[in-house]
Amino acid sequence: MPIVAHNALPTFARLREEGQQILAPDLALQQDIRELHVGLLNMMPDAALAATERQFFRLIGQSNQIAQFYVHPFSLPDLKRGPEASEHIGRFYESFEKIREEGLDALIITGANVTGPELADEPFWRPLIEVVDWAYDNVCSTLCSCLATHAVMQFRYGQKRQRLPEKRWGVFPHRVLVRSHPVVSNVNTRFDVPHSRFNDISREQFETAGLHVLADSEGAGVHLAVSPDGFRQVFFQGHPEYDMISLLKEYKREVKRFAAGARSDYPPFPENYFGLQARAILDEHRAHVLEAMNRGGDTPAFPEDRIATALHNTWHDTAEGVVGNWMGLVYRVTHHDRTRTFMSHVSPDDPLGLGWGEGSDALS
Repeated sequence: MPIVAHNALPTFARLREEGQQILAPDLALQQDIRELHVGLLNMMPDAALAATERQFFRLIGQSNQIAQFYVHPFSLPDLKRGPEASEHIGRFYESFEKIREEGLDALIITGANVTGPELADEPFWRPLIEVVDWAYDNVCSTLCSCLATHAVMQFRYGQKRQRLPEKRWGVFPHRVLVRSHPVVSNVNTRFDVPHSRFNDISREQFETAGLHVLADSEGAGVHLAVSPDGFRQVFFQGHPEYDMISLLKEYKREVKRFAAGARSDYPPFPENYFGLQARAILDEHRAHVLEAMNRGGDTPAFPEDRIATALHNTWHDTAEGVVGNWMGLVYRVTHHDRTRTFMSHVSPDDPLGLGWGEGSDALS
């Protein structure tokens, strides 16, 4: 929650210049401590549905210890589901119609698996556009993750993702480019983020569309960007919500796919993720897998437990900080009535009062 500048102490002005959330007394009087209603559009496939749900719930819940969060998960009927996932969604998820009627303060949209090269051919394409368009007019801020970022960049900003020469996979160091933006206030100016994708939207594409890139990486490209107004849409290309073992699970799955003949090459290690000991164990496992395939024997058990104990999470604290900042900003400007977008004094064209209409140099 922001500090209230209740007098003319110069420190308040200095902190505000640094991007701290400093609230004027007259605005503070308009705020009551209340709950926030956050939507989670979960488009992940069945195998990752519950894990993705937990990851984002965890980030939301750990982001602020004062506000009360009501998280409303929902999905898209156009996505094909198996019996177990369908039952889970039927029992615990809400419909978009209900969410649209009751309103949200904020919305998170997950990634999704795709079946072909053109996003516009995917079954989620039209329903996703409907949700995003509704949210832009009726929700304070929408946070898009990975594939959702690519889809929104294509249909709203006219920027199509580009296929990478090879999968961008691993944990990559990033740097904050605009330190005074409140979304990255008080987070590490250098931090790690996991990535796992075959496609990319470049920094040039984001900037050509008028968006502001807040954090990027020499090895992984843009991770964090915001819409031209600075807040109504927030974009992740990486996966800061990942658990410590998420990439390990993905690597294990790819090894199994190779052993089953579903991929032609043995999967490379995710970058900057496994230590030397883990790599040695996995190299030994690879030799056993190849030997078993040559002799037609059973594939040896993957040494998951041995690897998991040696992994390190180098991204969660910063992810929690960014999401916490985002949640705090939503709390600061969203209307008390969740069916309305902003408080009466907030301009939809500049919700955070950043003055970005005059150009992003004001925050550089």
